[in-house]
Amino acid sequence: MNCVRWGILGTARINRRLIPALRAAARSELVAVASRERDRGETYARSWAIPHSTGSYQELLDDDRIDAVYIPLPNSEHVRWTLAAIEAGKHVLCEKPLALDVADVDRLAGAAAARGVIVEEGFMYTHEPLTRRVLSLVADGAVGAVRAITSGFTFAIARPDDVRLDPELGGGSLWDIGCYPVTYAQLIVGKEPTRVAAHAQWSARGIDEELTGIVTFAGGATLSFYSGFRAPYRTWLEILGTEGALRVPNPFKPGITEILELERANGAELIDVAGSTLLFQREVEDFIASVLDRASPLIPLTESRRTVATLAALYIAARADGNVVI
Repeated sequence: MNCVRWGILGTARINRRLIPALRAAARSELVAVASRERDRGETYARSWAIPHSTGSYQELLDDDRIDAVYIPLPNSEHVRWTLAAIEAGKHVLCEKPLALDVADVDRLAGAAAARGVIVEEGFMYTHEPLTRRVLSLVADGAVGAVRAITSGFTFAIARPDDVRLDPELGGGSLWDIGCYPVTYAQLIVGKEPTRVAAHAQWSARGIDEELTGIVTFAGGATLSFYSGFRAPYRTWLEILGTEGALRVPNPFKPGITEILELERANGAELIDVAGSTLLFQREVEDFIASVLDRASPLIPLTESRRTVATLAALYIAARADGNVVI
């Protein structure tokens, strides 16, 4: 195999980002899209110039022309269709969160190992040069020993039928956007979370429309973060260490160029970072390297397991309005 032939399960809005990336990526070919309604799938395929469409997800998985699938379905469907794809011998790039329970991550890992396929969780920002530069600066001691991280992600949801507001579909701000500050902090600190605390504002349907959380890591470093669907779009990240602080603009959706601000005792330094002209392309190409070149996935399933464990503990803490030891 010298090219990964892709199928997409579903016609989610995020496909608008992934389809150009799949086409721009080296050694990548978009072959088919699946919809639960055949007419809708055919219309969607024509509008995006995708060669083939199917009237069910399983029909696409059974197609020998497909090597890998991208899964942008609602959170509650990720495990079911990732397992189905693995059983069909397909590699899987699944949108975050990969699962809503640690036991399900273990099931996916076991199934993927048995079938010899790659399964990776899609966190686009981790593949971007801005993230790589931030992690490099921290690792090189730019801020000294990391003591505290503050971060957040907000945007307002106007549509009452949005799937992110449905508890049956794995909705909620923490699963959808709170996962970004949590995963970024885990990458920065590089140690296990040991304790969490959380408080949430719950909707009438039972999802967290806002959540404020604290994660404590082995060694004492902490993350304080906020996620919410009740405020305009905004993202932020600041890393405080024993020798300085690093401010990161647009940490989860970086632009073509970004400027980091590093403050130390001797003054502030602005650091230019060149980004990507097309977001998601690097994520796709890194995944292809795992499939074709046997490169290690940037987000291994062990990291996905840690993320799910931390998020699940935060939900437990939020429901109890208290602390949870992991």
